[in-house]
Amino acid sequence: MGTKTTIAAATAAFALRVLLPAAICPGFTPPAQAQAAASADVLATYDNALSRFKSILSERRSQLEAKRLPNLPGQAVYLARNNLISAYKDLTDAMPSKIGRRNKFGIPPAYFDADNEPLLDEYLKLFDLMEAPPANAQSSPTPFKDVVDLGIAIARARGLDAANAQVAGRIGLGIFFAETNGDQNVGNARSNTYKGSFQTGPSEDQNGRKKWAAIRSSIAAFDPQLIARDEKEEARAGGLDHRFNHWTAVRDGLMNAHAELFLQIPSIVKRLPNPIDQMKLFELIQIIPSPTRSALRSGNLPAYRVSDPTVMKYLRNNSVFAFGKADRARTSATFREIMDAMWLFNDKFERARATFAEITAAR
Repeated sequence: MGTKTTIAAATAAFALRVLLPAAICPGFTPPAQAQAAASADVLATYDNALSRFKSILSERRSQLEAKRLPNLPGQAVYLARNNLISAYKDLTDAMPSKIGRRNKFGIPPAYFDADNEPLLDEYLKLFDLMEAPPANAQSSPTPFKDVVDLGIAIARARGLDAANAQVAGRIGLGIFFAETNGDQNVGNARSNTYKGSFQTGPSEDQNGRKKWAAIRSSIAAFDPQLIARDEKEEARAGGLDHRFNHWTAVRDGLMNAHAELFLQIPSIVKRLPNPIDQMKLFELIQIIPSPTRSALRSGNLPAYRVSDPTVMKYLRNNSVFAFGKADRARTSATFREIMDAMWLFNDKFERARATFAEITAAR
């Protein structure tokens, strides 16, 4: 009898708790009320991220004008931009009605409010100023053509036919746009190590120079004009950091990380016929080189999965799976998923493809 009474009492209490309003049942929050509270939280987080982004942009602009920039002045600005995009994605996940119109940067509307385009314009202008080339940098009047010419020559020296060597030239141009937005000899507002047109470190530059020396004679056999240009640029650079001579920076950057994979371009083109995907793959050689080489060896590149936490961290540090709680919670991804998540690179690669088309048409 006592047990039945206890069960009945518990059932009645549960019914009261479910059916009665929160004022009568303290501690109970109706679903609609809970959802409203959660929406208010993500909206407040977004408002704070937007305010912070505006603040850091204004602060950096003032510091630039006063010529009093801190060390690595771009890092806080970059993180504030990422936080803004992340907060907006969390907001649109919670409130899909907040997804607005398309923006001129090609960022998926669920990640970016088009009303904030002027802020991103200012962000890009600040980076142009913070990463301006040093006064002694040696620029080229034909920076894009240089990249294409070097990519093609290196690919031919590696044994590719004319058609696939053209692909290598286009890929090289894609890397240039991805690393520097197509600006030559730039510094790096987020790193004291990586500099120049291909954003290489000192050891990478030295490695590229050694590899170039090894194939230089074979290029001279079929393209003496390019080698004559190379000799001119070497003499011009002299004792200058070769990363701040556009020609030598591109040459050594391509040789350091990418030339050894050029022989695989015919196979890569078959597996990834989209030129943008091809550029993304070679950009991943910059970001996560070992997993990318493993994926190429796997026989099923798009399905190859990475799950190492360090690799995922490197991807996020380069704006891949970096925005919103759902993306940041990922512990693994296939290469197809990784390339699809590289949407911040799309605009750069499209410009590289268009520029390559102009160069080849002029030939």
